[in-house]
Amino acid sequence: MPLNIALVLAILAVALLLFVTEKLRADLVALLVLGSLALTGLVTPTQALSGFSNPAVVTVWAVFILSGALYRTGVANLIGRQVLRLAGQNEAQLLAVIMLTAGGMSAFMNNVGVAALLLPVVMDIARQTNRAPSKLLMPLAFGSLLGGLTTLIGTPPNILVSNALRASGLPAFGLFDYTPVGLAVMLGGVAFMVLIGRHLLPEKDIAKETATAPPAQPGLFHNLTERLFVVRLPADSALVGKTLANSRLRSALGLNVIGIIKNNHTQLSPPPHTLLKPGDKLLVEGKTEQLANLRGRRLLLPNNLPANPEVSREIEVAEVSLSPRSALLGQTLAQINFRRRFGLNALAIRRQGRLHRANLPSIPLQAGDTLLVQGPRLRLHQLRETADFLVSEAEAAEVYPLHERLIVVHVPPDSALAGKTLADTHLGDAFDLTVLGIIRRGDTLLVPPPATTLLAGDTLLIEGNPADLTALTGLQDLEIDRETPLAMEDLQSEQVGLIEVVLSPYTALAGKTLRQLRFRERYGLSVLAIWRQGQVCRTNLPEVNLELGDALLLYGPREKFKILGQEPDFLVLTEAAQEVMQVRKAPLAALVLGAVLLVVVLGWLPIAVAAVLGATIMVLAGCLTMEEAYRFIEWKAVFLIAGMLPLGIAMQNSGAAQFLANGLIALVGGWGVGAMLAGLFILTTLAAQVMPTAAVAVLMAPIALTTARDLQVSPYALSMIVAVSASASFLSPIAHPANILTMGPGGYRFTDYLRVGIPLTIVVLVITLLVLPIFWPVYP
Repeated sequence: MPLNIALVLAILAVALLLFVTEKLRADLVALLVLGSLALTGLVTPTQALSGFSNPAVVTVWAVFILSGALYRTGVANLIGRQVLRLAGQNEAQLLAVIMLTAGGMSAFMNNVGVAALLLPVVMDIARQTNRAPSKLLMPLAFGSLLGGLTTLIGTPPNILVSNALRASGLPAFGLFDYTPVGLAVMLGGVAFMVLIGRHLLPEKDIAKETATAPPAQPGLFHNLTERLFVVRLPADSALVGKTLANSRLRSALGLNVIGIIKNNHTQLSPPPHTLLKPGDKLLVEGKTEQLANLRGRRLLLPNNLPANPEVSREIEVAEVSLSPRSALLGQTLAQINFRRRFGLNALAIRRQGRLHRANLPSIPLQAGDTLLVQGPRLRLHQLRETADFLVSEAEAAEVYPLHERLIVVHVPPDSALAGKTLADTHLGDAFDLTVLGIIRRGDTLLVPPPATTLLAGDTLLIEGNPADLTALTGLQDLEIDRETPLAMEDLQSEQVGLIEVVLSPYTALAGKTLRQLRFRERYGLSVLAIWRQGQVCRTNLPEVNLELGDALLLYGPREKFKILGQEPDFLVLTEAAQEVMQVRKAPLAALVLGAVLLVVVLGWLPIAVAAVLGATIMVLAGCLTMEEAYRFIEWKAVFLIAGMLPLGIAMQNSGAAQFLANGLIALVGGWGVGAMLAGLFILTTLAAQVMPTAAVAVLMAPIALTTARDLQVSPYALSMIVAVSASASFLSPIAHPANILTMGPGGYRFTDYLRVGIPLTIVVLVITLLVLPIFWPVYP
């Protein structure tokens, strides 16, 4: 095997491994492929960067903006809502209308955007018809995928396959060249789902909007009734007079205060500033084990040692300022893992003359911030040598009244904290108490790492507010009340209720935790559960990294639902709480899209130029702002395509495409052209389940064209096979973002996609093989 082919195949194999394992982001893998091809000389520098100016890439991002304008002006929402309302009550008819509506809209819009747009509408229909959303949401996702097959701009693989034809010196596919085969496949897929597929769907209902659903339904599904209990606040409790926020019930014990019961009256969703009074009964959601474990046990006891910050000659307190060019700007201390990275404790942040001591890990750092840090002299010396911080020589203690916040405590033998690591005690996260040092058997451990285990008899030097320490001891006073009757309907009223949201496809919050987002403070709503991949998560929610497809069960004032609906990062799964569209611009947006399609069909402008002009006009006309346009672009897809396109060039230039085509011919070529088409379809479909569809199209298009040349068959027939099969992402939720988006609200598991997706894929394969020769003869 020639060296160039071996190098291309090696790069391809590593890329496939990274795509499958998801060790790195897909767009980052694509950029690594680009760099590897350039460094090995398999492509020239110009070829390596050619993807960023490729008409296919330009068309993709311009179509994202056009789709976003239709979304923002409510054109698609209006069409979808009106059509779906004609569906009636019959399940088969309802499912057919949902899939055809999603498919028709996906012909001209980003299919993920269509799924996001129709998701709240379909959820409302499910509630109104008393059907499980799981019976409708997977068909919604599959309908959007099938509809993308019907036009050139329906999905990126169509654009990329057409681009591959153009790069090979052949006329590219036109705007509606995909329509005959794509429409037949879509109609066949809809027929399968209506007649057979719907009976294979699970019946799960995790809808949370209680205005139209029975109030007990959401709670029963999430087993909330098993996690609801009442705690009583004794008259002499250390928590009396504190606010709910300062009680630390949620941060320390993971308990959500649903309501406060006073004189047989329940105040639902009390705000964080609500004062606790003697005799209050708190209706909480969570586990009783941690609270029961605290009863009668002392956590920490005051110690008579002097609270001196310099417990060792090697310890220092200093001020550090962020460098104007620091790479840490905009990040929180938690994100940069400040304590572990620098071996220092951050005690306070001074910003514009104001001193911040609470919730330090979640405060984004800004230019001009000054941090008070404490730790070994060696670590402070190392910090001076970094480019991110400037260490002050001033006496920090003169600026910060440290003596007021230094506490020395003792871990008693029966303490519930004994045997736990510092991280597990949540002293820092829950109580804003920083352990500066541990004195154990006469030895002092300074700046102990989070994995340090506390032992009975340890003496802790802590920096924090003494009032927070009293909150810690006050948790031991709470008494579980098992006599007060509970009912799910008690959780809801005209002002307070439950609702479900999912992360929007355009979110910038994926990968962040609720604690980092300060979700409760920002939105005034409590997260009771997160539904992910068919499983519900209820514990340690503040530390869970949010992912696309997560469904969040929220509780709080209904007035906050609409506020959350205005956030571009979330989709509230009820139509009434959706963001207000710019409907007055809807006719103009529809006119611009029509003009783009017209000039392309008439051949006046290439699709890339027409799409860019259309996107520009949409912004100039006020259909969406430039900031919104950038947000609607799936930059991950853009960089993925631009990074992978040089691989297609390398495969052609090196002969790797020829090598792989020969292997495919040798494997199934002896069975005839029909077997060749089926083999190409199956190979591409399987690849699309573990790789981004755009990457699959870039990889398989050169192989299809080379195979067509070797067998002397139509390159258009084989290219059409690649386009259809690359978008046949029905076998796995991770195969396409539209599947991920509906997975959480539908309560689906991976096996649900296999059960429905395998027969649907077979149907698509059969229809494609039957219809393809009619419109694109295999032998030209």
